[in-house]
Amino acid sequence: MTRSVYVTGIGRSDGRQVVELGVMELLTRQVDRVGVFRPLVHDGPDRLYDLLRSRYRLSQPAASVFGMGYEEAAALQAEQGTDELISRLVERYHQVADAYEAVLVLGTDFADTGLPAELSLNARLANEFGAAVLPVVAARDQAPEAVVAEVRNAHHAYASLGADLIAMVANRVADPKAAEAVRGLAERLPEPVYVLPEEPALAAPTVAQVKEATGATVLLGDHAGLSRDVRHLVFGGAHLPAFLPALTDGSLVITPGDRSDLIIGALAAHSAGSPAIAGVLLTLGERPGEQTLALASRLAPGTPVLVVPEGSMETADALLSLEGKLTAATPRKAEIALGLFETHVDAAQLSARLSVERSERVTPMMFEHELVERSRAGSAGRRHIVLPEGDEERVLRAAEVLLRRGVCDLTLLGDPAVIRKRAAELSIGLDLPGDDEAPAPPATGGATVRVVDPQTSPLRERFAESYAKLRAHKGVTYELAHDVVTDVSYFGTMMVHEGLADGMVSGAVHSTAATVRPAFEVIRTKPDAGIVSSVFFMCLADRVLVYGDCAVVPDPDAEQLADIAIQSATTAASFGVEPRIAMLSYSTGTSGAGADVDKVRRATELVRERRPDLLAEGPIQYDAAVDPSVAATKLPGSKVAGRATVLVFPDLNTGNNTYKAVQRSAGAVAVGPVLQGLRKPVNDLSRGALVQDIVNTVAITAVQAQGEAAPGGPAPGA
Repeated sequence: MTRSVYVTGIGRSDGRQVVELGVMELLTRQVDRVGVFRPLVHDGPDRLYDLLRSRYRLSQPAASVFGMGYEEAAALQAEQGTDELISRLVERYHQVADAYEAVLVLGTDFADTGLPAELSLNARLANEFGAAVLPVVAARDQAPEAVVAEVRNAHHAYASLGADLIAMVANRVADPKAAEAVRGLAERLPEPVYVLPEEPALAAPTVAQVKEATGATVLLGDHAGLSRDVRHLVFGGAHLPAFLPALTDGSLVITPGDRSDLIIGALAAHSAGSPAIAGVLLTLGERPGEQTLALASRLAPGTPVLVVPEGSMETADALLSLEGKLTAATPRKAEIALGLFETHVDAAQLSARLSVERSERVTPMMFEHELVERSRAGSAGRRHIVLPEGDEERVLRAAEVLLRRGVCDLTLLGDPAVIRKRAAELSIGLDLPGDDEAPAPPATGGATVRVVDPQTSPLRERFAESYAKLRAHKGVTYELAHDVVTDVSYFGTMMVHEGLADGMVSGAVHSTAATVRPAFEVIRTKPDAGIVSSVFFMCLADRVLVYGDCAVVPDPDAEQLADIAIQSATTAASFGVEPRIAMLSYSTGTSGAGADVDKVRRATELVRERRPDLLAEGPIQYDAAVDPSVAATKLPGSKVAGRATVLVFPDLNTGNNTYKAVQRSAGAVAVGPVLQGLRKPVNDLSRGALVQDIVNTVAITAVQAQGEAAPGGPAPGA
């Protein structure tokens, strides 16, 4: 049975897109097919739906998402009555509900709709849809008693109209006293009440949104520059010495186009890293000369310079009330919104009240959600991961996601001044203290971050002494070690070795060898692991398979192949994949012979001897391992054939080519490589890794670290 959630409000500017996005996140964690339905829509693009479609890879036809336009609805209601309007919208809703396991319904926005009694209309639609209702109340700039009254009145209004309320949300609460008062009210209501605080990073428009609102023309700037958040407006009219102190990180400088001194001064300050401005907006249609623009582009490459025909007053009127929007073009804001929602909403409680039956299929998105949940839910507490490539754009963007979502605490390695400047340019609104300072205050998700420079850190001497002792048998002296540990990969590995971090992730700009060599030298293998190997989690459309080894061991012998199989099964189980091992070969059962087949046969015997609790089959061909119909012919009665989840390849050549073929041809999401067999987790990234790839790999590393911190494992890092 389809379970629908109707997110609605009681008035304008309630910021409910944060809640709608959060509910969509909860639904997609539990079911494969989630539909979206907006009963009434304004003309023009629907930014929230475009974001949902992009982020959650929705294949739903756009025509089925929208019921009808507001003008059509108002005319229909006036001519034929509310019952006819409701009837048509219910019919269109059921076309969606019949095709999906759950439906997110986006209520009306109370903005120039032309509809009378809009709250009652939302309540009736929810009732007719059979949908649970989640009202959102705007609390921005309201006194505590006013917020409490709004929540109480909204609850009474929807409850009296027969709505099936599952919770209430007070959104954009800036006053701590108001938040406390609403929580007190929650104790007297039958449904939970969640309080979401005001988040300045969500309210800040991007430079691109400023361009759209003002009709500005872009003179300079790239896509990344246009994505910067505008946190402050600075109007330039004074002389340069008086103007510069007014600049702050995220400032948009608004000045007449003939003030070349202010333009160059602002961009020079940005180039120096103090502060990192969002951009420059020139008024009165005045364009600087070519020499000024050329100098500006060299001073601060990528920083936007825009021009509008209006004067400063008209421009100010257009911008002072402008707020940021959640759109497909602002993925950063979506992550901030989700971090806010997940921090302040009891996801387990709300999911239980949604009463959505979990799908048996595991989609790539569901697996990624599960990774994040597992990384945050460890009983040993939040893990601490070091990222050596701290000034790389993708790493910084991933770091913000990880912190906002509360995945783990982080240490970024690199020059603090360079990292802070880069973060400011990317509008990553997080404090980044150095290694001689306390960690930054927790981000929205409760996680903390610090920046450490291996060149100047007090830890350099300690690490040099430790590394020299570890590698003395290779002739490494303290003097040599003192230089070696300034390499970010070695420094990060030493942090893990010394218990100052629980794991490390690198490789976005470094080679695999540069990432794993220090781990081999310093962290070394577990006592029960003969080798270090790797797996990829292959997220297919309806299941997750584990492939090993596709990245590390070129030509394993039977002993090593058995070790890879056992390690891969352990890794699979730790991430919720029930291990059923297929030892792959070009023949199945006793149908073939030869050195290659014999190696796989011997490895299978070793797995069964060492771990009789594991289900292992081999030698077996890939089709017999994963296809029940082929398995019924080639290996009838096998507990693994046709149902394998862990596929162990006979060599690196076969494994690497197979994972890439499946990834590219079947559209699978490949998460990895995940290294296994080390005493503490270190994982490598592809140099083409996307931000989400980095997030996934760090989440995996945090989960691995939780296992290492279990009873009998090493103590968690300080």
